[in-house]
Amino acid sequence: MTGARSSAIESRELKDLRAAVAALGQRHGRGHDREALWAEAAKLGYLGANLPEEYGGGGGGMAELSIVLEELGAAGCPLLMMVVSPAICGTVIARFGTEEQKRTWLPGLADGSRTMAFGITEPDAGSNSHRITTTARRDTETGGWILTGRKVFISGVDIADATLIVGRTEDARTGSLKPCLFIVPRDTPGFGRTQIDMELQAQEKQFELVLDEVRLPAESLVGDEDAGLLQLFAGLNPERIMTAAFAIGMGRYALGRALTYARERQVWKQPIGAHQAIAHPLAQAHIELELARLMMQKAAALYDAGDDTGAGEAANMAKYAAAEACVKAVDQAVHTLGGNGLTREYGLAALITAARVARIAPVSREMILNYVSHQTLGLPKSY
Repeated sequence: MTGARSSAIESRELKDLRAAVAALGQRHGRGHDREALWAEAAKLGYLGANLPEEYGGGGGGMAELSIVLEELGAAGCPLLMMVVSPAICGTVIARFGTEEQKRTWLPGLADGSRTMAFGITEPDAGSNSHRITTTARRDTETGGWILTGRKVFISGVDIADATLIVGRTEDARTGSLKPCLFIVPRDTPGFGRTQIDMELQAQEKQFELVLDEVRLPAESLVGDEDAGLLQLFAGLNPERIMTAAFAIGMGRYALGRALTYARERQVWKQPIGAHQAIAHPLAQAHIELELARLMMQKAAALYDAGDDTGAGEAANMAKYAAAEACVKAVDQAVHTLGGNGLTREYGLAALITAARVARIAPVSREMILNYVSHQTLGLPKSY
């Protein structure tokens, strides 16, 4: 495996965490049982590393949680729902939830006994969150909420106890719609799901959701009705950081497989890894993964320090860099193995599809380039 050595910029505690999670990943490996790994990671305190100690978490931040996902991915056993359940939903509830919501959800999210999915993407909205049409209106009879709308490509709804749904409510003062977040339990009447038939091989399934007059109690609203965008981006920045961790871990796993093969495979008088045509592309892939990790660490540090604006820029850059590095590492790994790279035995072919996910979700590489050109470089907005 490549990249297992932790960076010199990490504290001793983070280095120890990285080593411990790497050992856990090695015990489970590529053929892991997801439920068993999830349970053990939870028992060891890794799933709730970013959540407050008073609610059963580890009291850390995105720096700790991203290490957990990266190292599990590097061992061939990433837990995709870590991106969603503790990172997005746990963060939003910890920062903006009521005391009752924190007591109800955070201990379970931390110990792995409860899971939450996250629903933002819509069939007709895509990257434009301003076009979200899932609406929430007040239930005049109960004082609660009624949600109507559709969502698509929502991960793990079948195994999640609830889904944190992004809807929009009408501002009584302006008449405009503003984003708000609602906790929707899995078996709520009117909350329907249909599994999407994906080519992607993943244990966590993708779903289309239909919210047909879903009635919720008033306490289902997370946080302040008037603080929608702030609350939303409190979850999206961790999502980008964790997607970077997911991609870096996957890239490291693929690169590790290629390095082992290049050291052992001998066609002429020496291993194929001695040839620069093999060695140099692998070295480049390693460099780009390390650079992506540095940006991910910067994004995590900014977020954990409370700099949401700075973290937004760095998280987008980290997600972009990690996705590009992952795709390149997987491609080069497959190429290094030749025909063996497409066999089930070596486990790389499935990553060709999986690596593309980081380029597409949760935001496309083109939208990140739009963000950087407009927000960072001050160029005119193109959309």
